[in-house]
Formats: sequence, structure tokens, C-alpha cells
Amino acid sequence: MRKGAKAAIVGSVFVVMVGGAGYGAFNIVHALNGGAPGSTGPAPVKTGPPSAAEVKDTSAAFFAAWEQGRGASAAALTNNAGKAEPLLTSYGRAAHITGARITPGAQAGATVPFAVKATVSYEGKSEPLAYRSRLTVVRGLTTGRALVDWQPSVVHPGLTHMDDTLVTGESTTPPIEAVDRDGKVLTKQRYPSLGPILDELRAKYGDRAGGTAGVELVIHHAAPDSADTPLLTLSEGRAGRLPTTLRASAQAAAERAVLKYGESSVVAVQPSSGEVLAVANNRNDGWNAAFLGEVAPGSTMKIVSAATLIDNGITEASGPAPCPSEATWQSQTFHNIENMPPDEDATLSESFARSCNTAFVKYADEVKVDALTDEAKDRFGIGLDWQTGIPSFDGSVPASGGPDTAAALIGQGQVQMNPLTMASVTATATTGAFRQPVIVPRSLDDRELAHARGLPASTVEQLRAMMNRTATSGTAAGVMSGLSGRIGAKTGSAEVDGNARSDSWFTGYRGDVAAAAMVQDGGHGIDAAGPIVAAVLRSGA
Repeated sequence: MRKGAKAAIVGSVFVVMVGGAGYGAFNIVHALNGGAPGSTGPAPVKTGPPSAAEVKDTSAAFFAAWEQGRGASAAALTNNAGKAEPLLTSYGRAAHITGARITPGAQAGATVPFAVKATVSYEGKSEPLAYRSRLTVVRGLTTGRALVDWQPSVVHPGLTHMDDTLVTGESTTPPIEAVDRDGKVLTKQRYPSLGPILDELRAKYGDRAGGTAGVELVIHHAAPDSADTPLLTLSEGRAGRLPTTLRASAQAAAERAVLKYGESSVVAVQPSSGEVLAVANNRNDGWNAAFLGEVAPGSTMKIVSAATLIDNGITEASGPAPCPSEATWQSQTFHNIENMPPDEDATLSESFARSCNTAFVKYADEVKVDALTDEAKDRFGIGLDWQTGIPSFDGSVPASGGPDTAAALIGQGQVQMNPLTMASVTATATTGAFRQPVIVPRSLDDRELAHARGLPASTVEQLRAMMNRTATSGTAAGVMSGLSGRIGAKTGSAEVDGNARSDSWFTGYRGDVAAAAMVQDGGHGIDAAGPIVAAVLRSGA
């Protein structure tokens, strides 16, 4: 709910009002709040969107107070003065930003873009600061006044959480020079997706990488375990060298691939070692969804489901898995993708390659409530608290009864994954061994990695054959066309409540590289996520 500020403090106008006490001063205050001159009753509360004039006047008053370092006055012009005042006041104190000059751009309705130029000064060192942001003017619900809709991003676009702050001082950790597996330097400028990841690596390993701290302006994020985001360096520290498992060529291919679609993420791992070769995200918020996402993986989950059916002796690749037009489980009816013809004589391999939902749902009666959970955890290492080197979510396949038992088999219901976990699932399926993904060598800190039993050789052989069939003549054939060598894939789409289109999922392998991608609202797996994975595999990652 938007709040109306309790007091109107607009620059020097406040001085005039209190200085000219009496009837004249009352009329000025009364008129500014909407009352008619000469009337003594309460001013009516305005409603509706702010006028263009109100947007202009409110933003101008806010900018003036901000420029002059009057944090309380600027905060009083917002609809959340309690949150706005500490940040606006700390702008010149904790952040040591002075001489701010704000240039508004052209209004677009109630929104005003603007440019900020200022100076950051700390212990005799100064550097210029320039950036752009925007604000929106709204109507205060309780007062009817035109007020700045408070978001911390008004002060700086990098402030994404309500309690994020700007701080200038000696770095909490020395800077790092991250390098790939061949010693090539990885920078934020060349690989933008790595920005938040390099910040996380610096926060965790900066103290042991051998560097020395400098002086910086940073965003201190309020979210637990979030690394500071450096914005400006006033005094260079000495960077310590930090090895990673990434491969620069694969990273470059991944970054190019995700930029072709909407909000998307991809991860590539090396099945023989578990080492992460590339991680890229195309998101406005900079969040590492590739490692931290918690969303339904759709039919890519059928890799784990097929292994569950095989390992529990329910069926096998050449065994029956009929594909009817629809299947009902505990009053919930499941369907296949549009225009998929039924096949009552299909094998598991055929239904897997076609991505037939009903074939898996029909086996829900024979799958124990915790069978899929146990397979995911014990064989594929899902949910075992992975220590990758940076924060990550290692998947969740909770034991669930009712309709969720069937939904989980096709990657819906309560199943939660991300590209990192699905790339690892594919890696395990192709080798039979679960090797916990890492982005920095374990030798760097001797951390404890997760362990799982892995898959029987016969299950691996069947999964490889089914994934190869999917890549060469099944739903992934078009995307994987032209890729040579040992290949395999699985397509997926996941329905998300409130979204018009499903999320696009795709996972595949080529030789000793496994990759998985997700595109939000991307449609079918071959529509968006598939081309991303194929591009990474084609790069020779």
C-alpha cells in the first residue's frame, strides 16, 4: 500500500510559511493542500493520477532537496519517508557522495528519467560518479498529495532491495583476477553474465587469493549471503589470482546465446569431472538464475523419471510405455502437447523421444510415493547441499502423494530445478557417476563435496540410447541437427501459473560436455532453450 507523507516540506517555501504566521500563512498552507482561499474547512483529498504539472513540481522539489543534501526533506516528498530518509541521508555520509547535479529527462506520463553527476571523496581521494535512474510520481492514498513512489533504485539503479545501501570505504575483501582453466582473465566487461558471480567469488575467496584491499564505493546488499557490488574504485588494491573451472570460449558462446532470447539462463558442465565450463544469464536484475533458480523443469525431468522406472523394475527402454491422448490420476487429467497422435503400443524409448506425458503419468500407480525422490537424491545427487564455490540451489524433488505424484514424473507439481541441476542430471545420465558441479577447484579450500551412488551401467546405457534417439529422430532432432559425435538431448516445457506461455527447457550433451538452459515464457523446448544449448555445444565447449 502506498502511504501519504505526514508533512509537506518543500525547500525554502517551508520557511516562508512558518515565518508569516497568521491568516495569510494559513491560506498558503490550506491552498497548497487543495483548499479554497478563504475557506477554513478541511481540504478535500485529491484522487486520480497526478497531473503533468504535479509530476514536474514534485520531482523538481525532490531533486532540489536531494542535491542540497537535505535527506529528510527529500524523504518527506516520497510515499515511504521512513525507508527513504536513511538512504537519502547516507548518500552524503556513508557513501561520501557530494556535489550531486541531477538533470531530469523528458517526462513519460508519471515517470521522470534523470541523470546524476557527482563526486565520491574519501580520505583525500576523489573520483567522478555518473549514472542514470528514474522515478515515478503517484497519488498518496491518505493525503492525496503527489509523491515520489519510493524505491531504493531511485537513488541508484543497482539498489534492488528496500534495505540495500551505498557505502564508500576500504574494501571488505581484496579484489580478485579470476582466470579460466587455461589462465585467460575473465572480466565483467568482456563477460557481463559473470559480474555477480565474480562478486560472489571475490567475497568468498578474496582474502585467500593473495591480493590487497583498495577503497571503493559499493552497494551493500541486504539479502543474506549476497556479495557487495563494487561501483567505483577510488584507490586500486592489488588483485589476487583466482582459478576457476570455466572455459573462456564456452563462456563467450553462452553469453552470446542467451542474449538472443528473453529472460534466459544456461549452464555447461564437464561430465567427467563435474567442473562448470560456462554459466550465463540474460536478466535485467543480474540475478544468477542459472545457479539459484527454483522452477519446474518440465519434461527434462523425464530423464530422472525414466531412470526411476528402469531402476525400480517397472519398465525399460524397450519395454511398454503406452501413450494415450490423455491420462487421469486421482481426478486430475493430463494431456500431451497439441497434435501428438496416441500410440498404445509405444515403448519407453519411443514415448521418451516424443516427450509423451501420459506414458509417464500412466505409471504413477506403480511408482511409490518416495521412489522419484530417492532416485533424484541417491542416484543424481539432487538436494544434497552442493558446495559449488558460490551460492547455488541443488534442486528439490519432495515426496508427494495425490496428483503431485503424477505431476512430478513430468517435471511439474513441486519439483524445482535450474539449469545447473539439469546440466548435472544430464552429466550423470551420460557417465553413470554423480560428480558434484564446482566452479572453483576443490583444492582451493578443501571443501566437502556432495556424494551420490550414481546409476547402474544398464540404466546408463538405456538413458544414453533414449537421449540419442530424442536428439536424432525425436523432439530435439531439429535443434541438434549438424552436431557430430556422441550426442543426446531432452526437450521440456513447464507450465507456470499466471504465465500465458510455458517456460522453455532443454538439456543435451555432446562428448564430454553437458548443458541445460531455461527461457522464461519461451514456449516449447525447441523454441528457445534448445538453440541456446545447441550453440554452447557447437562451440566445442
